[in-house]
Amino acid sequence: MSTSARDRLIVGLDLPTIAEAERIVSTLGDDVAFYKIGYQLAFAGGLEFARDLAASGKKVFLDMKLLDIDNTVAKGVENIVRMGMSMLTLHAYPKAMKAAVDAAKGSDLCLLGVTVLTSMDAQDVIDAGYGSDPHTLVLRRAEQARAAGMGGIVCSAEEATAVRRIIGAEMAVVTPGIRATGAEKGDQKRVMTPAEAIRAGSSHLVVARPIVKAADPLSASRAILAEMEGVLSA
Repeated sequence: MSTSARDRLIVGLDLPTIAEAERIVSTLGDDVAFYKIGYQLAFAGGLEFARDLAASGKKVFLDMKLLDIDNTVAKGVENIVRMGMSMLTLHAYPKAMKAAVDAAKGSDLCLLGVTVLTSMDAQDVIDAGYGSDPHTLVLRRAEQARAAGMGGIVCSAEEATAVRRIIGAEMAVVTPGIRATGAEKGDQKRVMTPAEAIRAGSSHLVVARPIVKAADPLSASRAILAEMEGVLSA
């Protein structure tokens, strides 16, 4: 796994239009190599934009959180492989993960199992019908993702250390909910700073609003990259 912060920072293009996403990518230039595209942008032409980004040499994390019957998941993954994506999320349900792993076999697509959303706390998990707390549920799904042959896990940085003990050193641990020191949490309930997340065992950090909504996105991204490099080079 690369030790370069540039390869491990993923900027979330959580924006309503392709024009805004294009402006951010242009502003960040060569400083940022990896972008995440989720539902908001995907449904505004973001899938074609994702193909264009990949064709331009950028890495793209397609955050679709797939979950469906096995065949539907497999066929979706096959087409996403053809798009040239670098990462793809699906909910960490064993059958869905196994279908996705089989469909992506032989490709460079890193499949990520979403454990528990970082916007959820203990009460949210109970309200969703689960009988365990978020931490326990995350660890159970990490075990299942490893068994299925997934490429990595998406979890809160708070769970990164425990997840790393379960999945080992080779799988990716991708953590959203990253906020610069002193920044507002927004709708995230389980957050960490970039340095804390790297020290906890995260391999990749997803940062959206602190960069794309900053008054100076390039300076914001450089500050986060510098914080990451400080830990990675220590």
